[in-house]
Parts: sequence; C-alpha cells; structure tokens
Amino acid sequence: MAKRRQQKAGQNTAQDAALYTILEGTASETGEQFFAALVKNLCRALKTHGAWVTEYLEDSRRLRALAFWLGGKFVPDYEYEITGTPCEAVIEKTCLIHVPDQVVNLYPHDPDLKPIGAVSYMGVPLLDVDERILGHLAVLDTQPMPEEPRNLALFQIFAARAVAELRRMRAESEIREREAKLGQLIDSAMDAILELDRRLTVTRANPAAAKVFMCDPDQIVGRSFTQFVAGDSEEKLGKLIKELDARPLGQKYLWIAGGLNAKCEDGEPFQAEATLSQFQARRGTFYTLILRNVNERIEAEQKIRSLSKETEYLREELKALQGFDQIIGQSKALLQVLHDVKQVAETDTTTLILGETGTGKELIARAIHAESKRQNKPLIRVNCAAIPASLIESELFGHEKGAFTGATTKRDGRFALADGGTIFLDEIGELPLDLQIKLLRVLQEGEFEPVGSSKTRKVNVRVLAATNRDLHQAVQDGTFREDLYYRLNVFPIEAPPLRERGDDVVLLAEAFAKKFARRMGRRIEPFTPECIRRLKGYHWPGNVRELHNVIERAVITARNGRLNLERALPERGEETGIAPAFAVTDNSSHILTVEELLNLERKNLLRALDARDWRVAGENGAAQLLGIPPSTLSSRMKALGIKRPQ
Repeated sequence: MAKRRQQKAGQNTAQDAALYTILEGTASETGEQFFAALVKNLCRALKTHGAWVTEYLEDSRRLRALAFWLGGKFVPDYEYEITGTPCEAVIEKTCLIHVPDQVVNLYPHDPDLKPIGAVSYMGVPLLDVDERILGHLAVLDTQPMPEEPRNLALFQIFAARAVAELRRMRAESEIREREAKLGQLIDSAMDAILELDRRLTVTRANPAAAKVFMCDPDQIVGRSFTQFVAGDSEEKLGKLIKELDARPLGQKYLWIAGGLNAKCEDGEPFQAEATLSQFQARRGTFYTLILRNVNERIEAEQKIRSLSKETEYLREELKALQGFDQIIGQSKALLQVLHDVKQVAETDTTTLILGETGTGKELIARAIHAESKRQNKPLIRVNCAAIPASLIESELFGHEKGAFTGATTKRDGRFALADGGTIFLDEIGELPLDLQIKLLRVLQEGEFEPVGSSKTRKVNVRVLAATNRDLHQAVQDGTFREDLYYRLNVFPIEAPPLRERGDDVVLLAEAFAKKFARRMGRRIEPFTPECIRRLKGYHWPGNVRELHNVIERAVITARNGRLNLERALPERGEETGIAPAFAVTDNSSHILTVEELLNLERKNLLRALDARDWRVAGENGAAQLLGIPPSTLSSRMKALGIKRPQ
C-alpha cells in the first residue's frame, strides 16, 4: 500500500513538473515565439521525437507549420498537403487521432514518415469558436507511444494553449484589417469628416477636412470647432447636440436642416451642408460631423455615391459577421416567432404557420428549414391556391404515363422531389377535400400512390403548412377535414401582423428603401420624423407585402432624395359598412380611454357578427364585411372574450 502511494505521488509530481514546464516555457511568449516554445516544451513534456503546430489552408487542403521541432532542432518553412497523412484524419474527423504503433504501415503514402523513422503519432484539431478548423497540433515518435491518460491530458492542455493563441492572433489580425479599412474609408472620403468630443474639441479630422478649411490637419485637431463656424451656427450646433442626447439609441443621428455657416482658417465664410451623429466609445461620448462646401456640390455628390458604396460594403461585411438574416425586426411579437422557429426547427414536427396575407409566412418556413437537420436537402414550395383543382393531385404526388389526357410522360410530384427534405404547402386551406385525405395519409404513413399507379411510394418529408384562413372555422363549416387540421396543427406559429410589430415597420421600410435605391441607382435621405409617424400610423392591411410595394412606389417618386409618401401611402383603408376592427374613430374632442376603445371595438365586432349570423369566414362572412382576414377576426374575438351565443 505504501509503495502504491509512493508511485502515485511520483506520478503527480511528474505531472506537476510537466505543467510547470508548460507555463514556464510559454507564459511570457506570444505569436511565433509562443508556438516555438510550445512545440519544444511539448516534446520535452511527452518525451517525443517531434512536435508541430500548424494553420489549415482550407482552399488547398494544406497545413502550414507555425513551428516544427524535430530531433532537437526547428524545421523552418514546413508546409504539406494532408492527403494520405494521419493529419488528414485529424482534419476530416475533427477529433483526436492516436496511432500508438506502425504509423508508416497505416499511412504508406505519407512521404515524410518513413525518412523520419516515425513509429507513432498523435494529433488533435484546433477549432475556432464556430467549430471552423484553424489548424492542428501533433507529435510523433520513433518509438511506440502507448495510450497513457497522463500524456493525453498533457497533450490536451498544450492544444488548449495553442488554440487560444491562434484565436487571439486571428482576432487581432481581423481587428487590424477592419481598422485599416475604416481608416482608408474615412481618409479617402471627399467630404470633411470631423470627430468632436463633448466640448466640441476636434479629436480627429480626415484630409478632406483640411482641404475644406484650407489648413493642415495638425492645425485642426486639438482646436475647438467653434473657431470654424460663423454667425448663429455655434448656438445651432449646441441645440442639435442636446437633441441628439435626448434621442433613444439607434436614432442618434440627424440631417442639419439649413446647414452651417462655416469659415476657413483665413476667415473666408462658406455655407456647408452637414450631418451630425453621436456614438459612445470607451473614453466617453463623441460626435461625427460630416460636411461639404455647397460650392463644390457637383463634385461632392459624385464622391458621396462612391462613399455610400464603400460604407454599404463595410456594413454588409459586418452583417455577415453578425449572422444577418432576411427576417428583419426587433419587436416582442417577432422575437417570440423566432424563438418558436428555433425550438421547432431541430425537430421533424409538422408545423402550421398562421397569419394574415403578407406577414412573411414563407420566410418563417424557410427559416425553419434553414435551421433544421434537413437544411442541405431541398425545400419544395407549393401554393395550393395557385394550382387548378384538376392538376393539383398530379402536382403533389406525380403521375404515370397515360394517367390522364396530356400525361405523355411519367412525372414525379412535389412530395417525391422533397424526399429527405421539406415541403412547404402554402395556402393549405384551399386544398380540395378529396386531396386532404391523401395528404393525411402522407403525414401519418409517409406514403402515397402517384396518379394512375397502384404502386405505393414511400417518402421521408417534413411538412410545413401555412394559411391566412381560420382553419378551425373551416372545420366547423365542413370545408376542411378535422383529422387533417389536428395533424397539421401540432406546432402552430402565428405570424404577427405588421400593425402589432411596433418599430419593426420603420426597420423594414429602411431596408426596403436601401434595396430599391441601390437597384435604381438613387440616393435616399434618412427618414424624417414625419415619414416615421405616417408609416407607424398606417393600419397596413396588406402587412409586409403592402409595405414593400409602398416603399418601392415612394422611391420611384422620390424628390431630391426624399421619399414621396404623399403619393405612395394610402391615407385610409377601403370604406365598408362597418368600421375595421382596429380603426375605431371619434371626431369629438373627447379623448377615449383604452377601455372605451375596447368597448367600441367589441360592439363593432358584435354588430358585424350579428349582421352575418355569426359566420366568421367565407363568402358573406363577418371578416369580409369588416375587411380583415378571418384569422385576425378570430384572434380579436378571443382577445375581447366574444363567444357565439348558445
């Protein structure tokens, strides 16, 4: 027993000494010196013949050594293709590979193993935080390398130190590159760009600023910007800064209406158009002032277009780094939808996406597919309302040659094309009753027969469905099968209407405006407060699709870079016999409370339901009378506690 304790104590002492070797040899080093110290100390700790750490060149499938210690000396400029080497297994499988003996026999096509006299090998991949392969760490020996927990633990510790330094170097390189790009972007601008602190002292100025104010850049930095303005512009600038301070995050920018009265170093005045924005840095609050001499307007506008392209390019890069997606918005309702998408995407659960027309149900379906394990398989979309009833069965399930007039060849249907992937059945509420039975069988059994065939075909398809109809009401009306409804409604997701998404309407409008302006080669000014008020005040019965069309019209008819919402945006919805559920008005001077508004809405809905004998959807239903989708009416009835009388 005492002997065993002594052996264990000896092992612990050896391990502690090895750990101390790691820290002593690498703690004070960074970069190339770090990796050199790492592989040298790794050989010493594991008592191997060689060790090397590499970076992975994915395009050429090669590994380039950052440091290689072999036989007591460094091997410079070592680079090799991984095909046929034990390192290939490390990169391909992204796991630790240990070959305790006869490594040459296992990898006979590796040109370096035999000359070195290698017998054993151990390698581990170095992964970035997103699981991307950065490189690998490996050791080899001219003697067998049996599996020992101590050696494995030490090797993993060295690998962790290596990947941490590699990540740090990569991040540092990317930061330097981005800072260089941003510096070039600012310095290459033809507009004057000034950075001001809280006291309006100039802390940075680009070369164009020196040109505008006709002095050297060193004569601008460190001086108060008030020395470069004339008349009442100093007071005007102070008021604008107070306005920026009061604005919420994300809106700390403005166009200086009327510009500024500026003056050059020699006192010569000029009128300048300008924008002002605020940003926070570690040192405090700063302001970015971009201005140009109106006398040079034509030349400046040409440069602004160039600057805008460079800025947009940089923004696109940043968006790519941050995982920017097609679904735009930050409202609570949308974030709940995205949360639901993330939850259901990793399963194969059938999902029913509900919502009014134009709310982006197809985008939600695409997001579910993109986040699922089927993402590398096809997503097949079928609009059940757009296909004639006589052809939809063939479209979904395919047909045999001669199955019907015009079937001159055999054809696979959409379910066959989606095998292994996802099928999105849009407007599922329009599917004929006889085909609903066949769809139910596919959902339950995963099989069907093509038109004109008696042979059953098996498929593995995930079904996503969407509708703007009230399917529950359709079941009650007998136009939709109850068993299919419950089979589809396993995990419902409600796409919120645009009017319930708050500031998302502004974010979407800005994105659409940029897209159309870029496509049409136009320059669009930032949205004015009046534009934002009108966008948020409109009811948007057509939701995101209507907003998309309105912004396109506004860009087409824009004047002097300002959106023309006067022509593009309707002032009010279509007039009906009964007021829309969300558009209760009061022309008196009395301001209604929220409870009074809800009571008015409740009464309005009850009048519509009574007028249509409590029929919600379909021809002559209450939803049609109100001018809103049936799903919206059902939602409001539930929210207001309206139930059909017994």
